Amino acid sequence: MKTDILIAGSGCSGLYCALKLPRDKKITIITKSDLISNDSYLAQGGMCMLKEQSDYESFFEDTMKAGHYENDEKSVEIMIKTSPEVVNDLVSYGARFQRNEDGSLAYTKEGAHSTNRIIYHEDVTGKEITSSLLRQVQELSNVELLEYTTLVDILEKDNHCYGAVIRRPDGSLDTITATYTVMASGGVGGLYKHSTNFRHLTGDALAIASKHDIELRNPDYVQIHPTTFYTRHPEDRSFLISESVRGEGAKLYDKNMNRFVNELLPRDLLSEKIHEQMAKDGTDFVWEDLRTIPAETLRQHFPNIIEHCKEMGYDIFKECIPVVPAQHYFMGGVKVNYESRSSMENLYVVGEAACNGVHGKNRLASNSLLESLVFARRAAQDMTEHDLASLASVQANTDEIAGFLASHTDFSQYEDAQALAETYHHLATQAITLGQNPEGRKEFLYV
Repeated sequence: MKTDILIAGSGCSGLYCALKLPRDKKITIITKSDLISNDSYLAQGGMCMLKEQSDYESFFEDTMKAGHYENDEKSVEIMIKTSPEVVNDLVSYGARFQRNEDGSLAYTKEGAHSTNRIIYHEDVTGKEITSSLLRQVQELSNVELLEYTTLVDILEKDNHCYGAVIRRPDGSLDTITATYTVMASGGVGGLYKHSTNFRHLTGDALAIASKHDIELRNPDYVQIHPTTFYTRHPEDRSFLISESVRGEGAKLYDKNMNRFVNELLPRDLLSEKIHEQMAKDGTDFVWEDLRTIPAETLRQHFPNIIEHCKEMGYDIFKECIPVVPAQHYFMGGVKVNYESRSSMENLYVVGEAACNGVHGKNRLASNSLLESLVFARRAAQDMTEHDLASLASVQANTDEIAGFLASHTDFSQYEDAQALAETYHHLATQAITLGQNPEGRKEFLYV
């Protein structure tokens, strides 16, 4: 099979990248599960944006401070300054955000933010954004969407990517040759015992990059979300109790119902404080009190959280809920430049699989959707500009090499799906555990 651009992943970064590519290019999007089982759909709280120029310095400082000043300053600048253009795109695609009575965007606040700058749609902002992007992509005649199709490996020669090896829904193996390949394959939650992520997101980009000696950046920088609904069944995906809940005034209590922490600390620091309190109390969770938030705000802003808690037997209007930290986000990943190019030619990486340095050591709440979209957009722009500038002269040779690699691929090394999954699991967890960052919470990993 041959395409112009292969995108592995159907989250917001992969979809937005496809929308920003030329319509005369054949684009193939593959996804490991169905089109909507990705973490982009799960983002609750919202998405940051530069609401006015006067907020730039504060937005920049909040992002840097949350990241312990290990952030790439240029990446942070790019993300913030591009945010209004991205929001305009999303609105044009039909994404609905909360509005004030005068029609202007409404903004909320989350932990470690010095002001309200987060746009949102109820408590399902990720779903609203990603579903709007998906509807637009599904209308494009140049895009083919393949569900339950797994990225098994990349086709590579002399540090140049020529496409990928894939596993189709029936288990058969095949190749897709491509001028450009984009890994938008998500994070590492499936490697952890407790995670807010979908279980099939197992750090595939990290493993494949390790296998092919593609540069990584901060692979041990794994963020733990401080508040997920406690369950006795760790195999369940942890349900996230949004940062916005605490931004609106929710409080955290120990086993004796005493408040023990500033709830608006950055996520890594708050997670640490909760772990300390759980150890002190000898408990598996702490309590979160949403009764401090006006009932009407709860109903308007957090309907899905209300419903989930109700399903679990808790009435948030009358009682506290049990919460516990869980793996949530991957700040590290495949090292990319400001155009989302990896160290391998013609291989781009976007979204949670990539690391461009925006987040530093710890992600500021609601920067994930924005970062994914901004740098997916830049990847598409870079592919377009590179294509127009120089691709025609080398395309024939590229096609010849790609065809050779595809026809000579040894599928036997991929036939045992379970053995391959275990190998990739080892490569990904090894990359994470070789780091020295204690907030990676390595005791949570399946190893």
